[in-house]
Amino acid sequence: MLSFNDSDLKNIVEMRGIGQSYDGGKNWIIKDLDFLIEDKPDQGQFVVILGMSGCGKSTILRYIAGLQKPTEGEVKLAGQPISEKVRASMVFQQYSSLPWMSVLDNVALGLRYKGMSKAERNDKAMEMIEMVGLAGHEKKYAQYPKLSGGQLQRVAIARSLLANPEILLMDEPFGALDINTRLQMQDLLSGIWRKFHPTIIFVTHDIPEAVYLADDIYIMKSAPSRFVEHIDIDLPLERNRYTKRDPHFTELVHAVEDRMMKVAEMG
Repeated sequence: MLSFNDSDLKNIVEMRGIGQSYDGGKNWIIKDLDFLIEDKPDQGQFVVILGMSGCGKSTILRYIAGLQKPTEGEVKLAGQPISEKVRASMVFQQYSSLPWMSVLDNVALGLRYKGMSKAERNDKAMEMIEMVGLAGHEKKYAQYPKLSGGQLQRVAIARSLLANPEILLMDEPFGALDINTRLQMQDLLSGIWRKFHPTIIFVTHDIPEAVYLADDIYIMKSAPSRFVEHIDIDLPLERNRYTKRDPHFTELVHAVEDRMMKVAEMG
């Protein structure tokens, strides 16, 4: 939502009065940004952020992941201020697995720091590895070319979900993949959302991808950046490649394109 309301739903992500400046406030990259994502029990949300390059989409994710602090304003996750212990996992476009570790050890890494026994964390990691279609690869090193680009992103998704199953941040995670792998990863991610009901916040420049995955799309303007458009994607939750052939899907893509052009004209 672009503004706060009186809903009874719990806030999973809350940003108030966010500003970002790198020169002591002479110029603001982000200014007066408010953002609220409510928790939907047993459903989760799939939120996609769109905007021109450089408007701060990735910066928003870094705030939630605890990788960057805004110059002003507050960021909360599930009602708690972001800290070393309160933060979300993030999947980047660049492959982020540790190449000297196996797929199994990469996926189980977050549980290791929670003090869980090796046997228990390996059992949980294997469940996640099977879920993302990597069974049989768990002993391989998480590095290219032992694993393909799509497989490496599956490792990152599995690791992030196992570390924090309630929220997943994704910064153009499929941008470097070939088209067939990208389509497969879209379906995998959509299936994960339907099965586990996490809140997913996804950044992309691909409008059809945004419409296919999202149940809500938010568009940011630049100079200084803030959210100015919200589009509800009223497609069925169960989606497949035939969804993209539905006339309503095409209508939604065109509607988002029109809103993007309108925002671009704002400067």
